[in-house]
This record gives sequence, C-alpha cells and structure tokens, in this order.
Amino acid sequence: MPVVNRIADMSADMTAWRRHLHTIPELGLECHKTSAFVAERLREFGMDEIHEGIAKTGIVAIINGQGAGPTIGLRADMDALPIEEETGVDYASTHPGKMHACGHDGHTAMLLGAAKYLAETRNFSGRVALIFQPAEEFGGGGEVMVEEGIMTTFDIAQVYAIHNAPGKDFGSFNTCAGPIMAAADTFSIHIEGKGGHAARPHDSVDPVVAACSIVQALQTIVSRNRNPRDSLVISTTQIHTGTTDNVIPETCYINGTVRTFDKAVQAMVVQRMEEIVQGQAASFGVKARLEFEFGYPPTVNDADKAAFAAHVAREIAGDGAVNSATEPVMGAEDFSYMLEKRPGAYLMLGQGEGAGVHHPKYNFNDEIAPIGASFFARLVEHAQPVSGA
Repeated sequence: MPVVNRIADMSADMTAWRRHLHTIPELGLECHKTSAFVAERLREFGMDEIHEGIAKTGIVAIINGQGAGPTIGLRADMDALPIEEETGVDYASTHPGKMHACGHDGHTAMLLGAAKYLAETRNFSGRVALIFQPAEEFGGGGEVMVEEGIMTTFDIAQVYAIHNAPGKDFGSFNTCAGPIMAAADTFSIHIEGKGGHAARPHDSVDPVVAACSIVQALQTIVSRNRNPRDSLVISTTQIHTGTTDNVIPETCYINGTVRTFDKAVQAMVVQRMEEIVQGQAASFGVKARLEFEFGYPPTVNDADKAAFAAHVAREIAGDGAVNSATEPVMGAEDFSYMLEKRPGAYLMLGQGEGAGVHHPKYNFNDEIAPIGASFFARLVEHAQPVSGA
C-alpha cells in the first residue's frame, strides 16, 4: 500500500504550510507564531478538541474515531535553531539568526497532513492525540509537556514520532528495538591554580598543565573503564584559559559532552570523572570542581511497537525501503521523555542527499511529506481498527 491517495492530493498544501513555517522560525518554548498557525489549521480541519498553551506554546489536538478505544499519540516538534540561514530559497527565514535547520517545519506539516486526513475519514476506533511540541532543540519541551500531564490527561496509551534523515535513501524508514538515540549530558570542570610570570613557572601552580592531563585522562574512561560492548562517547569541546604568552593564568575551564545509552554506564562515567578530576588536581597541586549536568535521557523504542511501526512503514515504502535494525546514533532527542512514560517508537525518514541537519544550507525535502503523513495515518488505522472492519 503506497502513499494514501487523499494525502497525496494534499502535497501542495503541506508544501505551502511547511514553507510558511520555514519563514517564521522560533526558538525553544517561544513558538507563538508557529503555534498560532498550527491551531488555525487544526480548527479548519475540524478537530474535536484543541488544547493550547501546554509547555507555553505546545498543542494537543484530539480526533475522535468510531466507537470506544484507546488513544494513540503522534508527535511533531515545532522549534528552530539559532543559525543564520544560507539556503537562498525564496521562502527563507525572515527572523534574523534563526532558521529551521533540522526540519521541524516539515515534521509539523506532515502531522498536519495526517490530522486533516484522519479528521475527514475517522476510519479508526478510540482517539488520536496530535502532539505539537516546542523546544526540542533545547529547553526540553517534551519533558515539560509530560510533566504537565499530557499522557494522563489525554489517556495516551502509545506514542510515535518521525524525524527526517538527510543522507538516507529517499522515502526509506529506519528504526530499531531498544535505544535509537543516546542520552546527552554536559560536563564542566573549573580548575584553580596560582598565576604568575611564565618565565618563573616554579613560583606558580599551572592550571593549564593540569587541564591537559585531565582531558587526556578522561579518555581512559572510554578505553579502560567501559565494557567494549557498551556505547560511550566523551568529547571535550572547550578549554578556556589565559590571556597572553608570558603569563601563567590563575584558572582554566573545561567543557564537553557525554553520550550513553545505558544508565549504568552513565553512572560509571560520573563516578570516574569525579575520581579523575580530583586525582589529577591533587597530583598537580590545583583545586578542581566537576559539574555534571544530566540532559535528555536515551530515546528507547519499545520492541513490539518498533516492530509494528516497521510493519506499517513497509506498507507505505515497500519491504526494501525499511530497515528495522538500524544502528543507533549518539545524537539525542527529547521524545525520549514521552517514551519513558508510554511504549512507542521513533523512526527516521530518509529524504535523500543534501546538507545535513543543523547546517545553514539544510532544507527539508517537501517530497517526503506525503510519505510521513501516510505513515502516521496508516499507523492509527492499523493500531486502532474500527470494530468489524
């Protein structure tokens, strides 16, 4: 079963919606114009309920099907990135320093297309909860919506989301059971020594040398403390210190990221980082303080729901275009908070060649919108068929 004909007929509409949203990118929880546009479309489509102002600018819209049944959640993120756009398209960002560089405008358009179809046909039982979420890139809008009770308020039993994937074959679906994206944590290390003249290092306590040793030692967590079967990334991305060539500075700052799939590995990293920082500090005679900030948890697909989603995807894209055992990636996604509360699955939808996400030349491929919208629609119809159908 390929793209749904009625959804294919909406292709021009989805393109128009997406390109309008592309012109008005907004950050974090402040997706006011985006949310207003989405709510206006939903009212036009005849939603049974529209709940606005969740996580400040998030929306949950309800479509009732035929007869009693559970509620299935479909989520799209709406926020953009603080990047100056370089696409040169005639619908480029009109908000300086902001752009839809991750395709959330496309995700929103796909879910709007599915919403219009589902409201017209209602060929399912129970309810659909359409979740339009702000602040995926930063701010944890998914966590905020969960904390504000959407899963219980709307009695959502299972939940799904799609993300576009540049570089993956056009129209292909990629998912897996278990972790598909990593936890994203941040560490900062503050080192205090004793500054002085660089020609008299013996009169100083050099934080730069200590910092270099700490950065190198942190890599041994990956090479010597981690089980080789466990995925782990520790990347130091910033070292800030000093002002000139002939002065040993007083302080040094180190910053970086940790990516894991497993909470036990995450806990081991925190313990070993603290031990390394304090041990290295003592050996160099400096003071050091580790700050570890826990970010988005890993995005973990329910095995049964991932298999079900892959089955639906095969009906849309064909057997050869669905990889149900894709390799997990070390990026992060705050849909993880929703999957912690309810079983479901997260899928990647290939959009062909082009600039990668978070690049100033990135642009969503409008031709995949009918594919994604059809997947959402068929997912609902298969998950909650009408009794006797």
